[in-house]
Order: sequence, then structure tokens, then C-alpha cells
Amino acid sequence: MSATNAATARAVRPAELPRTRRAPLTAISGGAAQRGRRLDVVRAPLHAKSRVPFFVLCATLMIGSLVAVLVLNTTLARGSYEMSQLQGDVAQTAQDVQVLEEGLSAAETDLPDKARSLGMVPAENPTMVSVRTGKVVKGTDQ
Repeated sequence: MSATNAATARAVRPAELPRTRRAPLTAISGGAAQRGRRLDVVRAPLHAKSRVPFFVLCATLMIGSLVAVLVLNTTLARGSYEMSQLQGDVAQTAQDVQVLEEGLSAAETDLPDKARSLGMVPAENPTMVSVRTGKVVKGTDQ
């Protein structure tokens, strides 16, 4: 490096921080210096266990839970569809019953007028057959 390059390099550097002094290193009693050897034989590190089974277990649990949620959601949707269909059937049946009851009440109110138009007259003392006994009973005896 030339003198001009060194001067420009120092000028470009940011202001240097003051260096702190560290305490000198000292030997610890019982260390390698007292044993007379610098290197010791150490056992090789144990190989880490494979993490593949853990990841397979996690993936299986995740996939299983997703399938369970999908089945549950599908079942609830099917149940909701069937419920709405049955509610529609109940509403239709209620309307049919209401129409039939209106027809029955209309027929009951029109019955005496139709009987008179056919020439029928009300019976003053009707006679009936008792279903329990099988005997003929007059209307007043009941």
C-alpha cells in the first residue's frame, strides 16, 4: 500500500473507539499445563437421533385432524340440508291440514242448506241402533 492510499484509508475509516485492556490470562490449577499434555483424547459426540419419526407423527396427526374436520363439516352440512327439507315438508303438511279443515268447516255449515234443497226435513224423534247392544233405541232414550 502506498503512503497516499494509507492516508486516504485512515481518513475514510470511522472514528476508532478506545480499546479496553483485558486482564492477562492465567493458568488454572489442575489444567492442561500441569498435566503435561496439551491434547486429550475425547469421546466422539453422540449422533443425534433422527427426527423423521417425529415429523411423520406430526404430519399424520395434522392430516388426521384435517380429515376429521372435513368429515364433521360434511356430516353437519348434510344434516342441515335434511333438516331444511323436513321443515319444508312439515310446513306443506300444515298448509294441507289447514286447507282440509277449512273445507270441512265449510261443508258443515252448508249441510243443512243442501239437505233442505234435496227435500229432507229434520226428524223429530229419530230412531237408532245401538252398536253396543244391537237393539233399536229411540233418540230420546239414549
